[in-house]
Amino acid sequence: MADKRNIFLIGPMGAGKSTIGRQLAKSLHLEFFDSDAEIERRTGADISWVFELEGEDGFRDREEKVINELTENTGIVLATGGGSVISKENRNRLSARGVVVYLKTTIDKQVARTERDKRRPLIAEADNPREVLEKLADERNPFYEEIADVIIQTDEQSAKVVAHEIIEKLGL
Repeated sequence: MADKRNIFLIGPMGAGKSTIGRQLAKSLHLEFFDSDAEIERRTGADISWVFELEGEDGFRDREEKVINELTENTGIVLATGGGSVISKENRNRLSARGVVVYLKTTIDKQVARTERDKRRPLIAEADNPREVLEKLADERNPFYEEIADVIIQTDEQSAKVVAHEIIEKLGL
């Protein structure tokens, strides 16, 4: 696995992909990208606005293009959006172009980490965010597991500890 030059972080919202990704990139002296932040940069609008204006399908189209472009780079750490694995094309590209690390977390941790975050369109207006997160987990966890080269539990560890664990598991 160490011969692959990219590390792609997948997992649900609130798993710590962006925070851990930044730490991992810093530790390995690699460039860090966040697919959601890249979409925001390119559109000049936040994700929730893109969702509102274009719907989830429009957002997913943008996400697919961004992930395709970013994964063509070498020597990067990429934090993907939680739903990026819905797309077969994204799953294929991530698997083929780097090492895929699934950052796994519990629903309880997701609820705690996302409860005040209004930038997450799938749960921001939900009456019962836990129910939404459980439904998303049922839909997406099989995809995360399908393409993961490594699975890391993130619940009770700091970003620095998780980044170090990833480095160890990948033999870097």
